[in-house]
Amino acid sequence: MHALPVEPGTVDRAKIDRVLMHVVDPAEALAQLHRATRSGARIGLAEPDWDTLIVDAEDLETSRDFTRYTTAQVVRHATIGRSLARFAEQAGFCVEDVLATTPVLRDFQEADHTLGLGRNMQQAINEGRIDRDRGHRWFAGISQGPFYASFTLVSVVCSR
Repeated sequence: MHALPVEPGTVDRAKIDRVLMHVVDPAEALAQLHRATRSGARIGLAEPDWDTLIVDAEDLETSRDFTRYTTAQVVRHATIGRSLARFAEQAGFCVEDVLATTPVLRDFQEADHTLGLGRNMQQAINEGRIDRDRGHRWFAGISQGPFYASFTLVSVVCSR
């Protein structure tokens, strides 16, 4: 991502979907993409804003602690979604549209896989960020349903 193996100005279309939250320098990655695209190229970007992660549980404070831990420790650039249009413009792209959607997860197993609920809670417990008993009660409670979780996904369409 930081050194795309393509000739400058040769890319007509590109899509980056949930990648920039993981790279070392999202602004540099977009600058590399700008270098690789030709005039008139169309670009689609999509990134979550993990600060908006909501997990419904009777223990609201632990849900909030889980989200804070996820945004501070688990995801490298947890708020990249809200910054996506700004980063695209700074890289030289023309932002044509910005759309925020809210994926809703009602199936606990799907949410655990997608959001890393159990894995990230265990990591928070191991690091002493969330009390063991409280974390285990929270996880057991949300796993027994009914279940609800959501977050904001920001999509940006731009051109060069």
